[in-house]
Amino acid sequence: MFEEMKGRAWGGLMSLMLTIMLCPAMVWASEATAESPVPISASGDWWHWPLILLVVTFFMGIVAVLGGVGGGVLFVPIISGFFPFHLDFVRGTGLLVALCGALAAGPGLLKANLASLRLALPVALIASTMAIVGAMVGLALPTHIVQLSLGGTILGIVAIMLTAKKSAVPDVPHADALSSALRICGIYHDQATNQTINWKIHRTIPGLLTFIIIGFMAGMFGLGAGWANVPVLNLMMGAPLKISVATSKFLLSITDTSAAWIYLNKGCVIPMMVVPSLIGIMLGSFVGVRLLKIAKPTFIRWMVIAILLFAGVKAVTKGLSSMGIM
Repeated sequence: MFEEMKGRAWGGLMSLMLTIMLCPAMVWASEATAESPVPISASGDWWHWPLILLVVTFFMGIVAVLGGVGGGVLFVPIISGFFPFHLDFVRGTGLLVALCGALAAGPGLLKANLASLRLALPVALIASTMAIVGAMVGLALPTHIVQLSLGGTILGIVAIMLTAKKSAVPDVPHADALSSALRICGIYHDQATNQTINWKIHRTIPGLLTFIIIGFMAGMFGLGAGWANVPVLNLMMGAPLKISVATSKFLLSITDTSAAWIYLNKGCVIPMMVVPSLIGIMLGSFVGVRLLKIAKPTFIRWMVIAILLFAGVKAVTKGLSSMGIM
């Protein structure tokens, strides 16, 4: 069963990539913006931007693995802040960056009994619906408003990373009525501690309401949502950390797909950005996995925080300068 799901996941990923690469005419007929996605000089030497993007995303993939963050949360603020690409195209590509990682990891996490379908499905229903709404709102708003909001969101993520704590197995005295009715619970074997953990959740209604905001922000900014999914599932709802991380990764394959098709339909996904970004992130991830064994987690964590802080400030200043304030 899981092998079949894995095959379908990879098949879906390849179909999506094929659609992106074979439909440039649809992409260039963008309804989202009348602007070109990148500045094209008179000599037509546009090719250097995808090449630079490939190199930057390669290093971004390394840092994403070492820092334990999704590629989307690094991709959107950095690329929108320091590259001349239009923000709509950056957000569309950012969703696909996060989506591809989720599609690759999801089946394996389900097979390992770490990602919980019973936990993921009600959350995915809310988050994916709001991701569609967020994508539509984000494409309708002026670019400088979205840029300012993106900067504020990134700075908020930095604050969460600085203050949020993680609990391997939160203390949940008893499941609440809604989680009991939905039978959101499970058992998994932790190989690191050689323990079998019987888990359940509480505060289900506040948690589901929080995912309204998370889904909206994921679609609006193209960040993915792993940075917010894990704290809510782990700290608010009481799911074990490994269950939260695995379920969050599986959630991205549903939430980001919903929003990504809005950007694709609006012509905000172009091969010259998507292809080098995905190749760079994947190659960087392979290197990052190898470096993870020798890297110092504390240094990497502070490096990711510093990068996001710089990118967040850059996004805010770019939005203010577009308004003529700076």
